[in-house]
Amino acid sequence: MRRLPIYFLIDISESMVGEPIQQVEEGLATIIKELKTDPYSIETVWVSIIVFAGQPKTIVPLQEIINFYPPKFPIGSGTSLSKGLGHVMFELRQNIVTTTYEKKGDWKPIVFLFTDGVPTDDTKLAIQEWKQNWQRTANMVAVSFGEEADMYLLSELTENVLHFKNTDSNSYKTFFRWVTDSIKTSSVSVENNTGSFDLAKLDGDTLFAADLKNAPGSSASPNTLYAAHVDSNFVVLSGKCQNSKRPYLMKYKKSISDSGIYSGLETRSYRLVGAFQVDNSYYELTDNNENGFKINTTELMGSPTCPCCGNQYGFAMCSCGKIHCIGDETESTCPWCGTKGKYGMSGDGGFDVTRAQG
Repeated sequence: MRRLPIYFLIDISESMVGEPIQQVEEGLATIIKELKTDPYSIETVWVSIIVFAGQPKTIVPLQEIINFYPPKFPIGSGTSLSKGLGHVMFELRQNIVTTTYEKKGDWKPIVFLFTDGVPTDDTKLAIQEWKQNWQRTANMVAVSFGEEADMYLLSELTENVLHFKNTDSNSYKTFFRWVTDSIKTSSVSVENNTGSFDLAKLDGDTLFAADLKNAPGSSASPNTLYAAHVDSNFVVLSGKCQNSKRPYLMKYKKSISDSGIYSGLETRSYRLVGAFQVDNSYYELTDNNENGFKINTTELMGSPTCPCCGNQYGFAMCSCGKIHCIGDETESTCPWCGTKGKYGMSGDGGFDVTRAQG
């Protein structure tokens, strides 16, 4: 039986923490559940899930959908698209059965790339390799989650560049229904030996074709954009629990308001979305290069409790520059460097803190 390999290459950088990654988890579980009820898909579709942040990882090897069990998605730091592409190309070389004189191989694989940001590494060589070795032998669909993804760079990989307007949970349901329908359509095509690649109809509201002519970066080289990029929609800070030593992320979302001083003059701040516990795979999937981006605490509205132990303050910065939680203890110990000391409230003007790469 000829297989239709489906690869999901998913950005799990810090900006995806919280509801976005939860919606992706639930969405992929729904896709597989639906495909298991489709006779064409059961016969042909095999699925693999690859994630990437600063480092890539295969969390579901290529397998029949009947054996698929929905995974838990990790979170990492950075958006190393070149490593993600390199990893998916490695998996394609390892797993795709090619056609020979003796037998027919797999159908043309489909790669769904989901990303919500601009790469934090140089993508030139990875894109070049994709164009030379895989652009004709695999189909790719690149989907931008939100407003920050570099559409021009994605168009270097594929003509199928889509923009997903992820406004609420219903939007995610609509989007993953479209992915499911697209896979079903492709499985019917290969079962009928047409081998065509047909995406489901776009609704034009939640999901629509990207405007590549007016895409940010279209007038600049994509290989010079990554070094200066920082996601202006979110600020994510990395901390560690003083008691459990487990990592957590604090996520802030951009808020624009009238300054109240001059007409049309707006002020920008970032309001707390929440604090989210992550596991130690966060470090395994993190790019260790320092990004150098900082933000002053006066721009951050709200301070969370520790999501790991419940300490009253999840945002205390040690002299080593790292963030951890504190409670009512007389003396605190930094879980990063081991420094012991007492903490007080910062004075007027706040202080600068390093932002995470995601």
